Amino acid sequence: MAITPDTKDWTWVIERACPACGFDPSTVRREDVADRIARSAAGWDAALARTDASIRLDERTWSVLEYGCHVRDVHRIMRERLELMLAQDGAAFANWDQDVTAVEDAYDEQDPGTVAAELAREAAAFAAAYRGVGAGDWAQTGLRSNGSAFTIESFAVYALHDLEHHRVDVRLDPRPGG
Repeated sequence: MAITPDTKDWTWVIERACPACGFDPSTVRREDVADRIARSAAGWDAALARTDASIRLDERTWSVLEYGCHVRDVHRIMRERLELMLAQDGAAFANWDQDVTAVEDAYDEQDPGTVAAELAREAAAFAAAYRGVGAGDWAQTGLRSNGSAFTIESFAVYALHDLEHHRVDVRLDPRPGG
C-alpha cells in the first residue's frame, strides 16, 4: 500500500525546534556539521538488521527498511546539492519527489544489508563534502524547485534535521555521540 505523500514544507526547522524529534537549529555549529552528518549513520546497520525491518507498523508509516533507503538517498541528494552550491552560487536544484522515488526504486524490496552499507558510504561522502566547505563558502546559495532558498549554512541545518529526525522514526537516538 502506498504511503500518503508528505507535502509539508519542512524548511521551518531552520528557524525553530522540531517538537517531534527535539532537533534545535540553534545547536548547529559550522565546525560540527560534518561530524554530525557522519554520526547520523550510526546504528542504522543494527536497525536494518532487525527481523521486522521490512514490516510497516501501520498504513501511514514506512518500514525501517524504507526509511533506511530514504536516508541513504537524502545523504546522496544533499551532497549533490551542496556540491552544486559550491560550484555555482545561486544554483537551482532539480525537484526530488521522495515518495515517487520510494515506489520507483522499490524501497520495500531492497536488501537491508546492502542498504546499510550504502547508507554508511553516502553519509561518509556527505560528511566529507561538508568538511571541504571553506570559511568563505558558507554564504553560497541554492534554490529548491519550490522556491525555498538556502545558504550552505542553512542547508546544513535543514539536512541535519532530516537525518536526525528519521533516526527517531526508527527508534534510534537522534544525535548519537553528540
